[in-house]
Amino acid sequence: MAMSRVRRMALKALSFPINLKNNYKLHRKIISAAHPYIKPLFKPLDRKIAFQGREIPVKIFRPNVSSGFKILLFFHGGGWVTGNTGSYSYICANMANETGYMVVSVDYSLAPEFPYPAGVEDCYYVTRDIFTDHSLFQAKPEEIVLIGDSAGGNLAAAVSLMARDRGEFLPDKQILIYPITYHDHSENSPYPSVRVNGSGYLMTSKRISEYMDLYLSREEDRLSPYVAPLLAEDLSNQPKTLIITAEYDPLRDEGEAYGMCLRKYGNTVRIERMKDALHGFLSLPKHSVYVSNCYAIINRFLQEEITNETS
Repeated sequence: MAMSRVRRMALKALSFPINLKNNYKLHRKIISAAHPYIKPLFKPLDRKIAFQGREIPVKIFRPNVSSGFKILLFFHGGGWVTGNTGSYSYICANMANETGYMVVSVDYSLAPEFPYPAGVEDCYYVTRDIFTDHSLFQAKPEEIVLIGDSAGGNLAAAVSLMARDRGEFLPDKQILIYPITYHDHSENSPYPSVRVNGSGYLMTSKRISEYMDLYLSREEDRLSPYVAPLLAEDLSNQPKTLIITAEYDPLRDEGEAYGMCLRKYGNTVRIERMKDALHGFLSLPKHSVYVSNCYAIINRFLQEEITNETS
C-alpha cells in the first residue's frame, strides 16, 4: 500500500539535514535526552566483561515471564557512533518481556573516539566469553541468539563471521533488524532503496554515509567483510538467520540481499519486510503494529525450525 500524502509530507519536514560529522556529540545528547533511562521500570542488572585490561559494560534485562536461561545478546544501533545501553533500555526491556528471553545488551566502544575495529571487537569478545564461560549466565550455546538493529545488526553479522573465521565458538541463530551490510550509500550503490528511500523518510542515505565515515579511520577498511558483510568471499557456515527490513528504509535492499547471499552458501534464512515501516521502527511504542508484528516474527523464529523463504 502506498504511503499517504500527508504522512509523506510530515516525514519530509522531519528529515532535516544536519552535519553529523561536526555535531555527533550533540546528536548523542539529543538521543539520550529523547530516550531517558528510567531505572524503576526496567530493573536491569549491570555487569562488566574484562577484555585486554579494561572492562566492557553489559546491561541485563530479565523478562517478567522467563524462558529459563535463554539469552538474546543484543548490539544496539546508532551508526556505531550514537546510542548506548541506557538509551536502548526501553527497547531491551520490551524485548525481554515480548520473547521471554533474558536480554544482554552490550555497551561497546563508539566511534570516532574508538574507530573500527574497536566496537566489533568489543562485541566479539563479550560474545565469546558468554559462549565459552557458562558460569556467566548458565546458558547453553544453542540457547544464545545474536540480535542487533541497524549498525547493531551489522555488528551481529560481523561477529558471526568472526566466530567462524577464528574458530572459538559459533552461534546457532542470529536476528538482523534493518542491518547495514554494504559499504556504499551514495548514488553509486547497487541497491535501489538507497536512492528511492534515501531522503524524506527520517533516516537518509547521507546520514548513513556520515556514520560510516566516522566509524572508519582508514579507507581500506570499507572493503572488510566485518564492515560490509556482503563483501565476504565466503558466507558458508553461518547461523540460522532472520532478517527483518523496513519498506521505506535506505538499507532495505542490502539487508535482503545479504539474506539471499547467505542462502546461496547453504545457510537457513528467513527474510521479512515490514510493510509501510521506516528505519528504526523498533523504538516505537510497544503497542505499535510494527513492533507487535516484529516480535510475532521473532518469536516464531526463536520457537520453530525455519525453512528458506522470503515474506
